[in-house]
Amino acid sequence: MSTLLVGMANFLFIFLKAFQQRNVAFLHYWWVIPTSMTMAVVEVGVIGWVAIQATQTAKFLDLWPLILAVGLGGGLGAVASMYIHKRIFK
Repeated sequence: MSTLLVGMANFLFIFLKAFQQRNVAFLHYWWVIPTSMTMAVVEVGVIGWVAIQATQTAKFLDLWPLILAVGLGGGLGAVASMYIHKRIFK
């Protein structure tokens, strides 16, 4: 369950990073600060959780489910952000 939660959190983190990139590229000034603040909250959570899991895991190979969850969540978050940003800012 914790691996799934990390994947979902990283989905949100990468979603926000991609959304922020589009805000900057398309000069949506009013969205930059709220997006940055949300990114900070999620980033601290994801990095903290990964650090805790890594220190509690004896072998690197035991981290592969976590790595897969973070990578898959990030990729899906980027794609979802591209789609949603385009729909919000037509």
